[in-house]
Amino acid sequence: MADKARALKLAGTIKKIVARALQTEIKDPRLAFVTITDVRVTGDLQQASVFYTVMGGETEREDAAKALAKATGRLRSIVGSGLGIRLTPTLSFHLDAVPETAASLDRALHEAHQRDEELKRLRENAQFAGEADPYKHPDEDES
Repeated sequence: MADKARALKLAGTIKKIVARALQTEIKDPRLAFVTITDVRVTGDLQQASVFYTVMGGETEREDAAKALAKATGRLRSIVGSGLGIRLTPTLSFHLDAVPETAASLDRALHEAHQRDEELKRLRENAQFAGEADPYKHPDEDES
């Protein structure tokens, strides 16, 4: 089993090689708006999970997934020649969910901010239901 530092270094190198190959060597128009966001390599350096995002809608994501599946063999051979190690890891591509998660968090934060503003407006004209200080104090006269 390889050490963790070597796996991280290998993942960074694979990320650069795959991104460069998608720009220069793979001539599929469905991959025009694909961005490689992360690569994770297993501890034994045999498998690499490549995470990507696609600019566009659901059809662009499906088209990009098909194009990446078609180009996996060519990308693996490019990675193998670029790495120069004995065994080239197998590549698997996964759509990265980070942009969708970030968008949902932005919506939730915006909604929370709107509710805070509404509460602030309500507090400005608020009054106590009874007296301002409902407790008895020892210095008061009981009449």
